[in-house]
Amino acid sequence: MPTATTAPKRTKASKPAKARKPARKARTTQSKAQAKAARTRAIHQSESAAQQAQTATRETVGVFGDYAERAVLIPVGVALTARDKLVSSVNDTISTYSSTSKAQAQLRRFERRGVTARNRLEREVRKARVRVERELRQRRREIEKTVSDIEKRGETVAKNGSDIANQVQERILSLV
Repeated sequence: MPTATTAPKRTKASKPAKARKPARKARTTQSKAQAKAARTRAIHQSESAAQQAQTATRETVGVFGDYAERAVLIPVGVALTARDKLVSSVNDTISTYSSTSKAQAQLRRFERRGVTARNRLEREVRKARVRVERELRQRRREIEKTVSDIEKRGETVAKNGSDIANQVQERILSLV
């Protein structure tokens, strides 16, 4: 029988030490890299959180600063606007009355405006008077008509009353 030499099967445990060492080294290198990455992430996250806190604080302070600034600037703006309007009004008045001819022209404008207002008022008063007189005439006619109707009825009643009295007397005489 021929003798065959078969190589014995090796298990993990039976692997030579040389072959096992690089695998162990790779695992430790990998775990070291993961630990370093985790530490780096933690450092970056804490730095980011600190930076966000600083930004939020600055923004809050900035918002309150903006409100304070607005609280001061709004009244200042109102005062300046009022001053500008006053200066404009005074300048208009000064330019209107700066010379006698301009003052006289302005007085003529005022006079025309007064005349126009007076004429308008007189016209309205005349219209009101005419309207009242018309209503008075209409009411007077209605009353006169009513009075004449009543007088006619009175005359008719009086005439009818005397006719009836005459008829009653005639009947009484005819019966007697």
